[in-house]
Amino acid sequence: MNAPKTPKTFHVKSFGCQMNVYDGERMAELLGAQGMVAAGAEDAELVVLNTCHIRERATEKVYSEIGRLKHRDAAPAPMIAVAGCVAQAEGAEIARRAKIDVVVGPQAYHNLPELVSQAAAGSLALDTDMPAIAKFGSLPARRKVGASAFLTVQEGCDKFCTYCVVPYTRGAEVSRPFQAIVDEAKALVDAGACEITLLGQNVNAWDDEAGHGLHGLIRTLDRIDGLKRIRYTTSHPNDMSQGLIDAHGDVESLMPYLHLPVQAGNDRILKAMNRSHSRDSYLRLLDRVRAVRPDIALSGDFIVGFPGETDAEFEDTLSLIDEVRYAAAFSFKYSPRPGTPAADMDGAVPAAVMDERLQRLQAAVLRHQAAFNQATVGKTCQILIERSGRQPGQMLGKSPWLQSVHLVTDARIGDLIEVRIEAGLPNSLAGIETVGLAA
Repeated sequence: MNAPKTPKTFHVKSFGCQMNVYDGERMAELLGAQGMVAAGAEDAELVVLNTCHIRERATEKVYSEIGRLKHRDAAPAPMIAVAGCVAQAEGAEIARRAKIDVVVGPQAYHNLPELVSQAAAGSLALDTDMPAIAKFGSLPARRKVGASAFLTVQEGCDKFCTYCVVPYTRGAEVSRPFQAIVDEAKALVDAGACEITLLGQNVNAWDDEAGHGLHGLIRTLDRIDGLKRIRYTTSHPNDMSQGLIDAHGDVESLMPYLHLPVQAGNDRILKAMNRSHSRDSYLRLLDRVRAVRPDIALSGDFIVGFPGETDAEFEDTLSLIDEVRYAAAFSFKYSPRPGTPAADMDGAVPAAVMDERLQRLQAAVLRHQAAFNQATVGKTCQILIERSGRQPGQMLGKSPWLQSVHLVTDARIGDLIEVRIEAGLPNSLAGIETVGLAA
């Protein structure tokens, strides 16, 4: 290994979902607490690759990144740590093949400083144990965050959808303790956050021995002074309780946005995916949500080209999109993940067919997204300012419906201001400040 023996600078590069972003932030805080200083990827002495295993060729991308780091021009090769879900699934093989320094799974990264020390002593450091949420008690206190912050409350998945590796890389569903979440939320607000997004592989499965449920947790967080906005993702239809639906109607800080993946619009495909809902039960669930919050923005996830999917079954997915009128969605071509049941299913859909289906699906989603954005024009709403824009005096923020809004304003990052939406663009909104800073 050519890694420096005592790295003093580090860089964390995260791939994939919001939970990986949260994990990456926490790893950076861990290393910073050890006296290490954040640096760019081109000159850091330690580079942590926080990986995602959901999509095809994830492992190959890791090898490519490792190769680039080992042959970078700006500085000697760094100590390399592979973290996250690829590390959990294939860490020992990566360590053998790529001769990296540290391998750490997503449930063990609280041990990263010790693993770095072990690697600095000249030996491979590997930890892919999966203790139940043990890592959170070992992480440093949150000290400085942006206006919007992530907070993991639940990890793992018990659903075992036939296409998904999450149950194998993140483990069984586990909920963090109620008080630990409340304490971290308060620390985030003290550190500068006024919006918190609660994270989990199946976040609405969160519960505790007292039976609070996610709705009870949200109602408690709503009482934190200084916390103006609450969001949560990613939800599973099977865990969308009436209590959580009701919270959308009467908790003012809970934003009118719901990401509720459906994956497909045909019942035979849903059954083959081992989804616990049907097309009709999903639509009736959305009816209940809209009954308490008519203006809610809905988003979803879709997989095209699942093994055996026919043209007619794909058309059912397109018709579902038209019926729901999603404000946003994430869509993917099916990719077989090693070790999952779907990887051994017959009826592979040709790549060209998947490409054509994905283009049609995304066109349908973009059509409804543009219509949703256009329907916002003329409304006055609060915008949370999150960062500076590209133009002089321009700032960017988020609407209650999670749309990006740009406007010229003297407001600062973290301010909530009243804005009238002037234009609805395909991927963003343009607004104008109306009454200055909100109380």
